Amino acid sequence: MHRLFRVVHTAKVTTASYSTHPVRDLRTSTLVPLIEVAKPALASDASHLRDIYETLEAKGILQVQLGFNDENSTYLRSLISNLHKNHNHGLPITHSAERGWFWDVRPSPTSFESHQTRSETMFRFEWHTDCSYEEQPPRFFALQVLQPDRYGGGTLSVLNVDRLLTLLSPFAQRWLSSYNYKINVPPEFTKTARTQYIVGNLLAVNLSQSSGSRLRFREDITVPLTLDASKALDELKEILYSGAQEESLHLPPQSLPQGSIIMMDNRRWLHSRNEVKDPNRHLRRVRWDATPFGPCGS
Repeated sequence: MHRLFRVVHTAKVTTASYSTHPVRDLRTSTLVPLIEVAKPALASDASHLRDIYETLEAKGILQVQLGFNDENSTYLRSLISNLHKNHNHGLPITHSAERGWFWDVRPSPTSFESHQTRSETMFRFEWHTDCSYEEQPPRFFALQVLQPDRYGGGTLSVLNVDRLLTLLSPFAQRWLSSYNYKINVPPEFTKTARTQYIVGNLLAVNLSQSSGSRLRFREDITVPLTLDASKALDELKEILYSGAQEESLHLPPQSLPQGSIIMMDNRRWLHSRNEVKDPNRHLRRVRWDATPFGPCGS
C-alpha cells in the first residue's frame, strides 16, 4: 500500500478519467516533490502523514495529485486535521471576519469589488507571501485545483527564499530583518476593527544553517519607516522583478491540473500568479499552523 503514495519524481499514468496527469519537467520534479494519493482514506494513514510532514519540513513545497474526485476537499480537510493531531501542526486560520477556514477562489472579470481579494480578480498578482499583515502568519497554505484555467492563464510561480537571499546584499538583509516596516491589513482581510496594521520585520535569516530563512512580503501593503529600510525594500523589489527570474519556477495549468493540491511553506517560498484567462477557474485555499514571525530559532 505504501507505494501508492510515496514521494515520486517521475510521471505515472493515472486512472482518474476527469483529470490529466501533471506535466512536469526535470526542474519541477527536482524542486517540487509529487505525492500521488489513490484514495481519501490515506489522509488518516500514519505513513502517508509522515511523508507529507517530512516533505514539507525538508522542501517546504510539495504537490499532491488526487486519483479521485474530491469537490468538497474531504481529503485536504482530513489531512490538516491529522497533521494537527499527529505532527503538531496548528489548525487553519480564518480568512476574515466573514469567511472561515476554507474559501473558494473564483476570478471576477471586473475591477476590485468590496471585500474582494487580489487572488479573486483576473489581474496579475506579483510576488508575495500570504498574511504578511498577521502577527502570527500561517506557516503553510494549500491550493486545491477544482477547475484549472482552460486557456493557459493563471500560472503559479514560486521562488525559494534561500535562493533569493543569495542575490540580496548584507545591507538589505540587515535592514529587512529590522523592525522598521509597517504592514497594513487589507480591508478584505480585516478580522477586528482594532487591528489596522502591524510593525515588524520582513526577513528572518537562519544564521545556523544555509537553509530555512523566512520572509514575509506584499509590496502594496508594506511601508518602510526609515530611509535605510526603504533602500533595503527597494533592493528586494528590484531583485524580485528582474534579478530573480532565473531562480523562479513556473507551474502552468498543465502542471497543476484538476485534482492537484499544491502545499507551500508560506515563509520559505514566495508565490505569484499571472493573468487569469478563464473566468471559470476555481481553486480552494486553506492556511494553517500560525506562529509568531520572529528571528529564526524563536
